[in-house]
Amino acid sequence: MPLYEYHCGQCEKQFEATQSVYARVEDTECPFCQARQATRLMSSFTSTVVGDRKPGFTELKAKAMNEERMQRFAKLPPLNAMRTMPPPNVTSESDPTPTEGSTS
Repeated sequence: MPLYEYHCGQCEKQFEATQSVYARVEDTECPFCQARQATRLMSSFTSTVVGDRKPGFTELKAKAMNEERMQRFAKLPPLNAMRTMPPPNVTSESDPTPTEGSTS
């Protein structure tokens, strides 16, 4: 749940409230004077990254995986190459030309 900053219209004090994203500003009650005249303020935030995650790590990992795949696929024949079909081993007596591997 996000933390919002408010300014009370009655007592002129600022306060913070942890509320749901769907909470209405009109329903926010001042903790000092219990008035419902709060105005939500624009605020900034800071964040820190804790752990092993480094910026760009996923990109580096994806690049390494791509290079590994490309090395595997380099061994395959190209997609647009025609396969050489071996001649059929069908021999007929009416065929006057001998095929390779047959002796006459």
